[in-house]
Amino acid sequence: MASDVTGNAARIIARGHWHPPRSSKALAATLLVSDTTLLVRIDGEAGDPAAFNDARRVTISDRIGNIPRRIGFVDGSTFETADNDAIDGWLRKTRSRHHGFVHELERFHPRLIAFVLGIVLLGGLVYRFALPALVEVAVAVTPPVVPKLMSSGTLASLDQTVFSKSGLPEAQQNELTAKFEALAEHSARGRDGYNLNFRKGGVIGPNAFALPDGTLVITDELIDLAAGDSEMILGVLAHEIGHVEKTHSLRQVYRAAGTAGLIMLIAGDIGSAGEDILTNGAALVSLSYSRSAESEADHVSVELMSKAGHDPAAIGRFFELIEKKLGDSGETSILSTHPGTPERRRQIDQWAKEIVK
Repeated sequence: MASDVTGNAARIIARGHWHPPRSSKALAATLLVSDTTLLVRIDGEAGDPAAFNDARRVTISDRIGNIPRRIGFVDGSTFETADNDAIDGWLRKTRSRHHGFVHELERFHPRLIAFVLGIVLLGGLVYRFALPALVEVAVAVTPPVVPKLMSSGTLASLDQTVFSKSGLPEAQQNELTAKFEALAEHSARGRDGYNLNFRKGGVIGPNAFALPDGTLVITDELIDLAAGDSEMILGVLAHEIGHVEKTHSLRQVYRAAGTAGLIMLIAGDIGSAGEDILTNGAALVSLSYSRSAESEADHVSVELMSKAGHDPAAIGRFFELIEKKLGDSGETSILSTHPGTPERRRQIDQWAKEIVK
């Protein structure tokens, strides 16, 4: 037992180090309590305590595992101790809070599980409701230069990682380009709103896609699959024009970027490799669409082909070809960015019949 400044008996709580105000010194000391007064005595020194305060006026850091606790006094000095149990024991006796919220989560695992589930649920709600709303706002306020920058960056990334130079003869490329431009003349953006590019698809295989600024890419594999049927190819390109007119590409780019940002927000620092995966993944995700978006683009293809004097059901015949040659008769397409081939083909045939009536 020791005594406080009034001579009352003081009980030892814990041993540690005392840091004077505005000083880096750390002096071995003891924390004591007398009634409602906390005081610090420097070990080996007699006389008045180095610091004292009413216990209700000091600040005590929350317990987080075994990290030393800090007791702050009004004069700016601090007492630090690794004896967390002793501090907790004293706080329990004084009916004060004896554990911090973070420590409670750390040591009580069911609560930690609930906390993690809450974060996952919140992330899911943001992805399901907030992200689509933010995407629509972003699309509405996007200046024309942004889609151009997005498109050039995405195409450059794909050229480096997926595509290679087209092997189609120049004469065949020129013929298809001329037919495509004549088709695009009947679209809302007109001939100048689109730019057709030919690439060898590599792992993507037979495919075509549109970027936000009207850049279209068609692979050699898709042209080979069509076996010289230019109507079929134009039907596919008209479908991609539909994606641009309905701003599906821009929406998907924003959605992919938002998803990557949400993952990094929840997961924290995932490293440069993880960021590269998310960034490149965002470029690929931007090429895929929802069923509703695909249906809208199919409808545009049927209408645009009809306006240009071509077979409005051409893209439907292309999907029929996929079913026969590639065995795609399920609910998801062998073209990874185009789901539901049989169902879509039936819908296209129905729209085409309605147009020619």
